[in-house]
Amino acid sequence: MEVVPTTYPLTLSFWILSGVVSPLHQKSPEKKSIPMFRSLKLKRSLKSFITHHKNPHFNHTLEPLSSSPTTKTPQLNLIRQFSSSPPPPPNEPPLSAASATSSELRKYLGYSALLLSCAVATYYSFPFPENAKHKKAQLFRYAPLPDDLHTVVNWSGTHEVQTRVFLQPETLEELETIVKDANEKKQKIRPVGSGLSPNGIGLARAGMVNLALLDKVLEVDKEKKTVRVQAGIRVQQLVDAIKDYGITLQNFASIREQQIGGIVQVGAHGTGAKLPPIDEQVISMKLVTPAKGTIEISKDKDPELFFLARCGLGGLGIVAEVTLQCVERQELVEHTFVSNLTEIKKNHKKLLNDNKHVKYLYIPYTDTVVVVTCNPVSKWRGPPKYKPKYSLDEALQPVRDLYQESQEKYRGQPMATSSKDENEPEISSLTFTELRDKLLSLDPLNKDHVRKINQAEAEFWKRSEGYRVGWSDEILGFDCGGQQWVSETCFPAGTLSKPNMKDLKYIEDVVELIEKEEIPAPAPIEQRWTASSRSLMSPASSSSNDDIFSWVGIILYLPTTDARQRKQITEEFFHYRHLTQSRLWDQYSAYEHWAKIEVPKDKTELAALQARLRKRFPIDAFNKARMELDPNRILSNGMLEKMFPLDDNGASSS
Repeated sequence: MEVVPTTYPLTLSFWILSGVVSPLHQKSPEKKSIPMFRSLKLKRSLKSFITHHKNPHFNHTLEPLSSSPTTKTPQLNLIRQFSSSPPPPPNEPPLSAASATSSELRKYLGYSALLLSCAVATYYSFPFPENAKHKKAQLFRYAPLPDDLHTVVNWSGTHEVQTRVFLQPETLEELETIVKDANEKKQKIRPVGSGLSPNGIGLARAGMVNLALLDKVLEVDKEKKTVRVQAGIRVQQLVDAIKDYGITLQNFASIREQQIGGIVQVGAHGTGAKLPPIDEQVISMKLVTPAKGTIEISKDKDPELFFLARCGLGGLGIVAEVTLQCVERQELVEHTFVSNLTEIKKNHKKLLNDNKHVKYLYIPYTDTVVVVTCNPVSKWRGPPKYKPKYSLDEALQPVRDLYQESQEKYRGQPMATSSKDENEPEISSLTFTELRDKLLSLDPLNKDHVRKINQAEAEFWKRSEGYRVGWSDEILGFDCGGQQWVSETCFPAGTLSKPNMKDLKYIEDVVELIEKEEIPAPAPIEQRWTASSRSLMSPASSSSNDDIFSWVGIILYLPTTDARQRKQITEEFFHYRHLTQSRLWDQYSAYEHWAKIEVPKDKTELAALQARLRKRFPIDAFNKARMELDPNRILSNGMLEKMFPLDDNGASSS
C-alpha cells in the first residue's frame, strides 16, 4: 500500500527534522515506498508483541500492519553485542521481551499524543491578523506593529531605531516638564535633531525628544549682529528669517537642513582656514538639565561648563535656546577650477591665506583635483565677467554617454539594478549627482567600473570651470549626492602663517592606499580647513588661535535599495575605513567627526577607541559634568555610554 506524502504542520516538521519522528513513507521517483528505519522497527516490535502474548484483541486490531498474513518475515538481529558470548537462540525470546515491547508501545503511543497536542497548539497559537506585517516565515515574529511605535531613520538609511517614546514639545515649559518627569521615572529621552548625522548619534530605542516645534527666532540685535533662537530652528529657516536684517551666519556646512541645536552639539563645520567650526559662533545658550533644571551659560557665566557643553553631544543637557554671533550678509564669488596635486603643493599656502573659503575635491584613479574658492564680491571691481566655455548639457555629456554605454553593457546581466523601470526619468532630466548614483548602482564594487565613473566626473569638472555669484547661504552649499557611508577625520595642519603640509601628505597616503588595495573608491575625497575652536570637545579644539585643522572625508555611496548589495557596500566601506584608521590616524593625530564616528562592536576595538578619545579630549571632566547634570543618564544612548563609559559610582571607566 502506498502512502501519500502529507504536509506537516510547523511543530511536526520540527520534530521530523530533529530526528525524533520520521514520516512513515515518502514518495520517490525511483522507489514506490521506502519504509523508514523506526517505522519498520515499530511494526516488527508490535508483531513480536502479538506473537508472544496471543491476545485476540491485539491480533484483531493490529493485524493490518502486517503486509502479508501468510508470509513469515525473518527477524533481523539489530542488537549490537557487547561481549564475545554467543547470542541467545533465535527461537527463545528474552525473559523481558513482554515488558520491553509494552514499554516500546507506550513510548510510541506517547509520541503520537505529543505530536497531536503540538499540532493543535501550533494551529491555535498563530491566529494571524490581516494587518500582520511579516517579511519572512520566521518563528515567533508574526505580529502587527503597534500604533504607538515610531520608526526613526537617519538620512543615509544606515541607522534605524523604533521607539514608543518620541516627544515633541511646543514650548520651553513643556520641555522642562518632560525632562523633569523623565528624570523622576528614569525614562530615556535622548535629544535628536533632523536625523542627518551619518552615524545616528541622536538615536535611542528607549526614547527621544525632538525640538522641531521649537523653531522660532526670539531676538535679533542688528547692531551687535547677534540672534537668539530656539534650538529646533533649521539652518535655512534661520538664514531666511534674518536676511532682512542684513546679517547671516559666518559659515555653513554642506547642507542647510540641520537644526541649530544639533549642528552646534556635534561640532559641525564649513570651510575656510580663517573661520572656526560652527560651535565657535555660539556666545550663550540655555540648557534644560535633568538635575539642575534650566540653566543659562556663556563665556562670562560659568565659562568652564560653557566651553565643555558647547560641543556637548547632547549629553549634558537639552539645548533649548542659542545666541549666535552673525556677520554682515555678503554676496560671494565662487571660482571652480581643475588642478593637480603637484600644482596644489606649489600654491597651497597662498590658497589657504588668500581665500575666505577654500576646499579641494580629489578624484581617485585620476590626477584631477577640483579647487573651489569663495570670496566676497569686490566693491570696486564687482563680480568677474566670465563666459563659460561649456553649457551644463555639454558638461554633463561625458557622464550621460558613460551611463548609456553602461546600460547596454549591464542590461543582459541578471542584476536587479539594471532592469528597466517604466517610471525611470529621462537621462536629460538627471543632475550630475543623480547620474553618478545611477552609474554606481549598476556595479558599485567593481573597481574598473568606478574608475570609469571617476574619469567621466573629472571631465565634467573640467567642463564646469568658471565663476558663480550668489549669497553665502546659496554658494557655500554642496550637493553631497545620495545615501552614503562616510568617514571624516580632523587633524592639525600647522598654522595659517606656516602650514606644515601634512594635510597634503595625508591625501597622498590615502590615494596610494586606494590604488594599492584596489578599493572601488568613488569621488570625491573632500578636504576642507577650519581655524581652531575653544570648545573642549571639538575635534578642532586648541588653545591657540593660530592653529588650523584639516578635515578629510572618504565615502562609499549606497545607490541601491537592494539589501544584499547595501550589505556588501557596507562591508567594503568598513574595510576602507579600517585601512585608513590603522595606517594613518595615529600618524597624523586624526580624530573622527562626532557625527560620523562609528562605534565598534568588538570589545578590543572599543577599548582602543576609548583610549584614543581619552588622549585627545577631557573625558573625565565631561563625565563629571554628565553625572552632575544628568545623574540618571536619561539623555544618553548606547553610543555615548560606549565612548564615555561610567562605572556604577558615576566615575569614568575605561
